[in-house]
Amino acid sequence: MKSRRTILIIGIIGCVAFLQGSLGLQAFGEEPDSNAPAEPNGPPPKIAFDQTVNDFGLVTPGSVQSCEFSFENKGDGTLMIKDVSKTCGCTVFTLDKKQYAPGEKGTIKVQYHADRGTGVRTRHLYVFSNDQGNPRVELTIKASIAQKVVYEPDRLEYKLKGDNADAAELTIKSVDDQPFTITKFEATSDAVTANFDPDQKAAKFVLQTRLDPKKMGASGSGRIQIAVTHPECSSITVPFSILARFRVDPPAITVLNAEPGEKIKRRLWILDNYDENFEIDSVSSGQDIVKVVDKEKLGNRYKIDVEISPPDTKKTARMFTDTLALTTKDGEKINVNCRGFFRRR
Repeated sequence: MKSRRTILIIGIIGCVAFLQGSLGLQAFGEEPDSNAPAEPNGPPPKIAFDQTVNDFGLVTPGSVQSCEFSFENKGDGTLMIKDVSKTCGCTVFTLDKKQYAPGEKGTIKVQYHADRGTGVRTRHLYVFSNDQGNPRVELTIKASIAQKVVYEPDRLEYKLKGDNADAAELTIKSVDDQPFTITKFEATSDAVTANFDPDQKAAKFVLQTRLDPKKMGASGSGRIQIAVTHPECSSITVPFSILARFRVDPPAITVLNAEPGEKIKRRLWILDNYDENFEIDSVSSGQDIVKVVDKEKLGNRYKIDVEISPPDTKKTARMFTDTLALTTKDGEKINVNCRGFFRRR
């Protein structure tokens, strides 16, 4: 008799649970969650953005820009933002919450960190939601990165010979016509100088620069750092170089797929950038890997044929190097670097 009563009670409990589930009632007297995501067959949400593209326009390198993308749930069901992804680490976003009731509005706040380089940049964010008709929305951020203070020419080039060889004109100006002052002028090894008035304020300066070749390093090039007081640009960097007397074409020797014992031939041209006559007096090789097999003077240039003999070091090294040194009659040296890579097995 007891077993029949037990079976009857279990049956009644099962029927009550079935009815609760069918009617969507909450157990233990809980109220329905109004923010719960819409059921697959329930009323659909709909995400709608006021705009999906934000153009910051002209911005300075390294600057931080902010914008907002506003949206609204124009559907009848609860909108859920599942994820927001970005295409680069230069963009940071914040979202207050992930669920939005019908008619509720939200905002995605974005911070864009501009590159240090210049040029037009386009970045994207992707918003994923439970809007079945538009599950992924693409947001676009645009910016034109440029210095507010620019200079010309792009590089200052000085010469070793000729009238005013050690002088060059440099123009500095603001692209937005914002007046500024020059507070500092520094160059590599103090090799380049220019006179300026730190109290003068203008939107454009023309500086007469002068080079001291004796202070230049062996590289023959350097940079000028100019500090300015423009509100959106604190400094500019101008590269400079000296036009060397000689030019080697190609400037270096590169050998690929080398094998010990297999000699390789290359041709070099030595030219005088100032179109002056010169004589090559001697040649040498640091490792005896590169040897001159023929040398011919053609006007104010030389045609030089060399032979490269890869060393027997393939088992212990993947590459080899050497330097071909040429010395002119007046004592000037021309170095040509050689780099070779052994063939892989």
